[in-house]
Amino acid sequence: MKKQIIIGSENPTKIAAVKNIYHDFEVSPLKVPSNVSEQPFSDEETRLGAINRAKACSASSADGLGIGLEGGVMYVGDTLFLCNWGALSTEDGKLYTASGARIALPKEIETGLQTAGELSAMMDAYTKKENVRNHEGAIGVFTNNLVTREEMFTHVVQLLRGQYDFANAN
Repeated sequence: MKKQIIIGSENPTKIAAVKNIYHDFEVSPLKVPSNVSEQPFSDEETRLGAINRAKACSASSADGLGIGLEGGVMYVGDTLFLCNWGALSTEDGKLYTASGARIALPKEIETGLQTAGELSAMMDAYTKKENVRNHEGAIGVFTNNLVTREEMFTHVVQLLRGQYDFANAN
């Protein structure tokens, strides 16, 4: 029987990212709250959202790992950047976190976020598409699809698995 990974999201890009790295596990999505703002606006808040999702997932199963992935935005000086965090929570309470790619967002996105609230809604309006968050994501839009949301989160999950595997090999 395969070991279980519970991903705290029903978003197809996040599920695919976990399956890309944990192909030897049974991956199950579970809708859990992040317990942070709908649009996290700092590294700390984005990381906390990922941790909260991971912990809720690992607590839902006696024999599984929980993964939480959270996208957010954060300032470096006066520039707003896209950020993303992941967390892996074990059945025995260990926690691993990792962050990935960052990219500066255009000023019109920053201005819109200050009034509209959530990046996914801004991206749909900006691109005149639906569900950008379930496809290329903001990172895909602003890198001309050289890096997609799935790839960005795959890298974060890869970092999480590396930490977990290292800790369990020593």
